Amino acid sequence: MELHFAADSPPLPAIAAAKIAGISLVAKPTLPSVSPPALSLETGQRLHGANVILRYIGRISSIPGFYGQDAYQTSQIDEWLDYALIFGSGSEFEGACGFVDGYLLLNTFLVGNNLSIADVAVWTGLAGAGQRWESLRKSKKYQNLARWFNSISAEYDAPLSEFSTTYLGKRGSAKAAASKSKEPQSSNSRSTAVENGVHSTETSGARTFEVDLPDAEVGKVKLRFAPEPSGYLHIGHSKAALLNQYFADRYKGQVIVRFDDTNPDKESSEFVDNLLKDIETLGIKYSEITYTSDHFPQLMKMAEKLIREGKAYVDDTPREKMQQERMDGIESSCRNNSVEENLKLWKEMIAGSERGLMCCVRGKLNMQDPNKSLRDPVYYRCNLTPHHRIGAKYKIYPTYDFCCPFVDAVEGITHALRSSEYHDRNDQYYRIQTDMGFRKVHIYEFSRLNMVYTLLSKRKLLWFVQNGKVESWDDPRFPTVQGIVRRGLKIEALIQFILEQGASKNLNLMEWDKLWAINKKIIDPVCPRHTAVIEERRVLLVLNDGPKDPFVRILPKHKKYEGAGEKAVTYSNRLWIEYADAESISVNEEITLKDWGNAIVKEIKKDENGIITQLVGVLHLEGNVKKTKLKLTWLPDANELVRLTLVDFDYLITKKKLEEDEDFVDVVNPCTRTETSALGESDMRNLKRGDVIQLERKGYYRCDVPMIRPSKPIVLFAIPDGKQQTVAK
Repeated sequence: MELHFAADSPPLPAIAAAKIAGISLVAKPTLPSVSPPALSLETGQRLHGANVILRYIGRISSIPGFYGQDAYQTSQIDEWLDYALIFGSGSEFEGACGFVDGYLLLNTFLVGNNLSIADVAVWTGLAGAGQRWESLRKSKKYQNLARWFNSISAEYDAPLSEFSTTYLGKRGSAKAAASKSKEPQSSNSRSTAVENGVHSTETSGARTFEVDLPDAEVGKVKLRFAPEPSGYLHIGHSKAALLNQYFADRYKGQVIVRFDDTNPDKESSEFVDNLLKDIETLGIKYSEITYTSDHFPQLMKMAEKLIREGKAYVDDTPREKMQQERMDGIESSCRNNSVEENLKLWKEMIAGSERGLMCCVRGKLNMQDPNKSLRDPVYYRCNLTPHHRIGAKYKIYPTYDFCCPFVDAVEGITHALRSSEYHDRNDQYYRIQTDMGFRKVHIYEFSRLNMVYTLLSKRKLLWFVQNGKVESWDDPRFPTVQGIVRRGLKIEALIQFILEQGASKNLNLMEWDKLWAINKKIIDPVCPRHTAVIEERRVLLVLNDGPKDPFVRILPKHKKYEGAGEKAVTYSNRLWIEYADAESISVNEEITLKDWGNAIVKEIKKDENGIITQLVGVLHLEGNVKKTKLKLTWLPDANELVRLTLVDFDYLITKKKLEEDEDFVDVVNPCTRTETSALGESDMRNLKRGDVIQLERKGYYRCDVPMIRPSKPIVLFAIPDGKQQTVAK
């Protein structure tokens, strides 16, 4: 086959794909400039266009899935081929790098589990950028993208090096990338990428974070993520879940999901279902699901064993007095009860009798220990509330402090990850395991993720739900996974943000702005652009020489991303603009109407109160758009416009960091949701729930309620971009 192209614009992705696939092409740079490339087949037939030729090579290649394994994957590849063109646009290059970097956080390849022509198209876009990409690659700014680029360069070193030498010359960075990828790496520093999971972004010796688990052996590490089903997963839990996944991947081990369901007063099946949904959203790959309640019979036997061995006792001291005695290091009067008396009261507890309800089981550890967690902690207490899984079978339930070391040991957990807030209870954990006769499970601590103006206590979040301060647990003001996703956060942004914090033990109060800035880099290169005008006091601009009969043009929804699609825009002699824009205009001023051209405002009409009611002007389409001060968005005065409700949110509390002794109710923000009525262009009637768009000159929005009927507005939630100010002081 012969490939004809202009010498100054070779179809690099097609040439690189042919090299990788071992397809022979005779290159003939004989076409005049600006001519599309052409492929002459042995049959005498010809194909024209860079992507057409690339797709043909993908189809005839022997590489599995090179142009997709099925129709869906083929369509995904087509999307990426359109997107790859952005890498040739100077101003959008780094934004495109950020988007692909975020995508590759959860994926080894762009489509499916194999190399495809989509990967080749993006790879050549980067390699062809020469020093610009090389600088970014070395800066470690886009570690997932660099890991992917280096991996492809190394895997297809011979054909890509030849390709780079011939077509990229000194511009190409593929040769250096391949060479660097071949450097010896230890077993703990090799690149990893897990399908639908989290990987350590270990790129050419640099990684997001690297820590070691004590006494960890590759292939033998078993971890657990153990949420209590008393609420939805929030951003703090997400860190724990993702760190468990990170270490499981790093040590080729496994992570299980265990529901710590020992408090029937707070727990429900609804929370279990939604926690599983959130865990799936995060891409956690777990080997099994277990419940602490599965171990209730064994836990009861262990409690009775410890009572018989004199390592636990039954105490009927009133709760307040017990707490004070623990603080003061005073032994309970029940501490030296006989084994027989303890067993008798234990049976009363099991029966849930009136006498039993007055008692609890405590471990006999050390009431004088400076670490108060070792001062005879409670192991079991009575509760007559039916359990959401097993009903009213039990009248007693183990505490977290008792069941956690037991179930960790029984389920074969090698390392238990816990946030540093539990540090003082680590000695208790080890002591209880020793008393139970189990091997040691290693504890690894990490810092809790704290966010400004944010409550992460499920008890406090429940207060907002119960008092109607929010809609539900998925309210966009909530720090739950479902809440922030509903606000417009892409899950890959959350994962990138959390992994950047790493497994550090240092306590940090993190700003939301950083998370939303990461999110902006992901959504901006691809989200469609639309126009909206605030409905209140909007002003009519009448163009005397404008089209009396409206006409329609088809415009791209994103000028630099073809995959965003197209929209129909109506042009008329009567346009709506926002009042704030009208106030900024002077008589005889030349303005630019976005996506149309210039106009000159000849007259400004006002009512008796000085309120602008109408503008009159004429088109001046030959005017220079670069010289005008005002670039205005507008909508035609037409029945096709759709009604919108734009919703902005603020923090739920007005204090950046709540002190331990401070009541959060005192700092609840009285105004956390504001709504603005607007009109939008007709194409917005096609929005679906979850779609992310940009409203020109307004910001990013997520569609929460699409159009149901014309009389009901589309509801759009404002997505922070990392720069917006709030009313919280």
